Amino acid sequence: MKRASFNQLGLPVWLLLPQLVIIGVFFYWPAAHAVRSSFYLEDPFGFGSTFVGWDNYAGLLASAQYVKVAVFTLGFTFLVTFFSLSIALVLAVKADKVIRGTRTYRTLLMWVYAVAPPVAGFLGVMVFYQGNGPMTEFLALFGYEFRLGVNYYDTAAAMVAVATWNHIPVNFIFFLSGLQSIPQSVKEAAMIDNRSGTRRFWDITFPLLAPTAFFLLIINITYALFDTFGMIDALVKGEPGNNPMTLVYKVYVDGFRGNDLGGSSAQSVILMVLVLVLTVFQFRVMDRRIHYT
Repeated sequence: MKRASFNQLGLPVWLLLPQLVIIGVFFYWPAAHAVRSSFYLEDPFGFGSTFVGWDNYAGLLASAQYVKVAVFTLGFTFLVTFFSLSIALVLAVKADKVIRGTRTYRTLLMWVYAVAPPVAGFLGVMVFYQGNGPMTEFLALFGYEFRLGVNYYDTAAAMVAVATWNHIPVNFIFFLSGLQSIPQSVKEAAMIDNRSGTRRFWDITFPLLAPTAFFLLIINITYALFDTFGMIDALVKGEPGNNPMTLVYKVYVDGFRGNDLGGSSAQSVILMVLVLVLTVFQFRVMDRRIHYT
């Protein structure tokens, strides 16, 4: 296999420069600005700022509302990750066994991937609409009045349902690819050793899917924490009130609506640190358990 070689250092630097500029402008500079702003009490109209040290962080940790939002974010992330991975794994296993109509079946499962989170949120509003939403009318048959945007737990359930539905296709694609990459000889040997399909799956198939599952675990956690912003904004109709919200959405509400720039910057810094710690923990601890020789 041939490797690219450069006689001068200038060419590879110029090739990397556009990407480095994009990362610097859209990631490092905003992150550095957020860290700086988190130590200041800034005027919402930009007329000045006052250095307050760690007061913004202390105020967040002492806020009951912030703790409530943090607890909901953890629960929301866990539920979305669990359901999207579980349902996608079941669908991938079933799709791997389909002989006739394979392309049609897989296409129907993957087309949701083209729906952006804000559009998924609007579809969720239509499905759970209080007037004549299909899911609302279905629940009404059992005597339950589903109130999206009014009832805290109803809105939370709608958020989890829509976020899970929107992310299942991504997990499905990767799980199906992982299943199809397992050698046929391994599957045949497993069938000889064990007649039970359930035991074969948990003893042979699922361990071989562990690297894929670990990768999707990180992707799903990141999705639930960050990429559901547009979906949540559509479901709460831009008026969060007492409705549930995630930490990322609270940064937007406090910063752009409450004009608390210092407090919202402190929230974003805390969120960056939490994600960094979680990622390092996953790669250093959990990654050791998914390699097989």
